[in-house]
Amino acid sequence: MSSESTRTAGLIRKVVPPVWVRGGGPTRERFSALRLSALSFLMLFVELSLIRWTAANDIHLAYLTNFVLLASFLGIGLGFLRARKGPDLLPWAPIFLALMVGFVLVFPVTVNLDTGKLTGAFGWTAAPRWVELTVTFGLTVAIMAAIGHGVAQQFVRFQPLAAYRLDLLGSLAGTALFPLLSFLDLPPIWWGAIVTVLLIALLGPRWQIGALVVVLALLGYESARPTEHWSPYYKITASYAPVENLDGVPTHGVLSVKANNIPHQTAYPVSALKRIERFYFFPYRHLARPPRNMLIVGAGTGNDVAVALSEGAKHIDAVEIDPEIQALGRRYHPDHPYQSPRVSVHIDDGRAFVEDTHNRYDLIVFALPDSLTLFAGQGVLRLENYLFTKESMQRVRSLLMPGGTFAMYNYYESWLRDRYAGTLATVYGRVPCVEVGDALGGRQQAVLTESLAPIRRCSTFWRAIPVREPTDDYPFPYLPHPQIPAFYWHTLVLMLGAAVLLIGIAGGGPRAAYGGMLRYVDLAFMGAAFLLLETKNVVQFALLFGTTWLVNALVFVGVLLAVWAAIETTRRLRLPPAPVLYVLLAAALAVAWAVPQESLLALSPVPRFFAATAIAFAPIYVANLIFAQRFADVGSSTVAFAANLLGAIIGGALEYLSLLAGYRFLLVVVGILYACAFVSNRVLLAMPRTQSRAVAAASEA
Repeated sequence: MSSESTRTAGLIRKVVPPVWVRGGGPTRERFSALRLSALSFLMLFVELSLIRWTAANDIHLAYLTNFVLLASFLGIGLGFLRARKGPDLLPWAPIFLALMVGFVLVFPVTVNLDTGKLTGAFGWTAAPRWVELTVTFGLTVAIMAAIGHGVAQQFVRFQPLAAYRLDLLGSLAGTALFPLLSFLDLPPIWWGAIVTVLLIALLGPRWQIGALVVVLALLGYESARPTEHWSPYYKITASYAPVENLDGVPTHGVLSVKANNIPHQTAYPVSALKRIERFYFFPYRHLARPPRNMLIVGAGTGNDVAVALSEGAKHIDAVEIDPEIQALGRRYHPDHPYQSPRVSVHIDDGRAFVEDTHNRYDLIVFALPDSLTLFAGQGVLRLENYLFTKESMQRVRSLLMPGGTFAMYNYYESWLRDRYAGTLATVYGRVPCVEVGDALGGRQQAVLTESLAPIRRCSTFWRAIPVREPTDDYPFPYLPHPQIPAFYWHTLVLMLGAAVLLIGIAGGGPRAAYGGMLRYVDLAFMGAAFLLLETKNVVQFALLFGTTWLVNALVFVGVLLAVWAAIETTRRLRLPPAPVLYVLLAAALAVAWAVPQESLLALSPVPRFFAATAIAFAPIYVANLIFAQRFADVGSSTVAFAANLLGAIIGGALEYLSLLAGYRFLLVVVGILYACAFVSNRVLLAMPRTQSRAVAAASEA
């Protein structure tokens, strides 16, 4: 086809309504469109469910949730590579789902903090980590490949951009529904029921549907356990049992909470805390009088609030990010601190509350804020990471009344205690008071105290040593020094190796698979860059508006809406040439680099939102103009889409570079990847016609 014919065909596609590749009339067309959107909804909903649910039952995934995300991308990409090959894989999705649910529930991984041992179901020893991760990876790939194959079979019925638009519509619906179910604290049986109904509607009567009965039965059993509660962040296992002679009383009910199979909190009465957890009371030693106004970040089930009330605090702002944990404390804490009229409860992210409040305090306490989970399926950011940065500590200092006191406590390893002490020394201009308590494994209770006045009654001050302070750009307090931990990069290398092997198999052999995708290597670079750009926006909005489930959901919806806007722009308007769009993208990335994200915190919430949205979503919008313009003219939409998805796996691996150089550096990587996309596209356009036809034939094989 001549270049003039190509331009004419592209213009027709933008002006004329989508044309179905296969006939059947308007009714058939509407049915195909509805089926594609429904399958895309199913694909994203299952992906989100697997990310959330597997991490809730296997602690190996608690800090590696993008493991399941990247396995999902691989599976979907494999399904698209097989769009025109082999039998229909979608009917096998129920079988793979049943195997996954059965495996995770029969072989969960729970930690015992006292012994440090990992246990499974029925008191068994937990399966080795490599077994857990290998099986989880394999089944995730199989599930998503089956569903992805179903999506791809509908994808080919439409012109590329029309198919992408319908796919996006389903993805938007899935992205919106899953956070809503989390907000309502609905257990996994609801997720399973939605998936079951959709699969039955899409598959009709088949023998494989029987596997969904197994899925519902297993999820129903898990969801029906009276001790388990599902918050937007955790699977919470709560028990309320008598403990004998804890504080001199024959028996006393005690609430114990596990979060994602990790012991998290125990709600003791104040009388017991005075005997077994004395560090709760250390901050009050340094006060001249009871605090009139006090802030507790990480209020949890209420121990810290109960202690503050017993020490005479006149008013307490109690901040807790998890509504279910706070609700359990309100109901079951033996001292009922949350019922006190002196306590105001705020369900919010601690850093977000600190940034937005205008109150001043005599005492601010960071009370055991340890989330035990990551913020999202993308990234390595834990819920509380931004709470411990130097910028956060500076903001906390500004909230103290004259002579006010700040204290933070937890069970720290010695190097982590030194890191926090060094951060406080930088912020307050003098070394903090450090008081230690009992040991727990390799960690030790410690209370770090600073004050705007000379610290009263402190016997031990921190011995100053050089430390690297966590910052808003490098919010990784739990890394002793910049590095990609061996567990992470070993896992990534193995995943990438498995991806190379599986792509070769699914594509009909390495030569056919990689030769077919060679024509779309620029789309692979775009996929890698876009995932990094999306991750950067997730963490940026976490800093600006809080690491909450709602912020996370809104960012993902916003990203999809930006993509949607780019598609509609491409369909309705004549875009400038690709080089012009790449220049605009480079400018948008340069602006995002030039404006440090923490500088936006000086703005009030409304201006901050508009500024952050403009800076964050402008590159996404322009990048998707480039993608949509390119995707509209591809010869094989499924192979092109597979290349884009499989490129995203590389982007997910590159995201760990933030552990070395911070999140701002990811913009540099994004820029390099888009530059590679531009250059590779120019090379493809310049290929000799005979070579171009050979590559095209390979992609259609």
